Amino acid sequence: MPQPDLVIFDFDGVLVDSEIIAARVEAELISKAGYEITAEELSELYAGLTFKDILLRIEEVAAIPFKVSLIDQAEELVDKRLRADVRMIEGARDAVASVTTQRCVCSNSRTDRIGFMAEKTGLAPLFAGRIFSSLDTPSGKPKPAPDVFLHAAGKLAANPANTFVIEDSVHGIAGAISAGMRVIGFTGAAHSYPGHADILTEAGAETVIRRWADFPTVLAALSEWSEGA
Repeated sequence: MPQPDLVIFDFDGVLVDSEIIAARVEAELISKAGYEITAEELSELYAGLTFKDILLRIEEVAAIPFKVSLIDQAEELVDKRLRADVRMIEGARDAVASVTTQRCVCSNSRTDRIGFMAEKTGLAPLFAGRIFSSLDTPSGKPKPAPDVFLHAAGKLAANPANTFVIEDSVHGIAGAISAGMRVIGFTGAAHSYPGHADILTEAGAETVIRRWADFPTVLAALSEWSEGA
């Protein structure tokens, strides 16, 4: 059976149910700063982006300048909430463990934030030494730039064309496709919304799963399809 060189997992909203927690904190801060937005709207429009990039995009459309201090405030509050409330998405540990080839995490979150969430949820041993934050790449460019994906592939000597990425956001999918990788969409987290799967498919995901139980079969089928293509 053909095997991919590498399977890359996004972290927030894919392995841990953290997107909705961060969105609630960030939406409250942005609303208090003068731009009314709900956590649901924030998740649908901006999932996968750093908080800094979210603020920049809102500034462009709303012409509302935000204080730089809002970023540090959000980081502190989100960390506090995640340490208390974050949980692993059901089935994620078994899905990751089912990957018999190389695997890693590529995320826009800070390395230390990924680390404490991975420890809290018991995922850390599955990714020892293989957690890549876009903030720590040579360019420092976050998704939708492809840099973190290409950085991970380079470190692990993987062919991007034979690498699969699991992503829950349009921005993450855009980065993976720009890196020349294949994408499986995921909609099993609490921040998912009606039409989410269709949007991920339109963005370039080859297929979309809602349950981690379906992942091993889907990965095997797509790997076979690649072999025969």
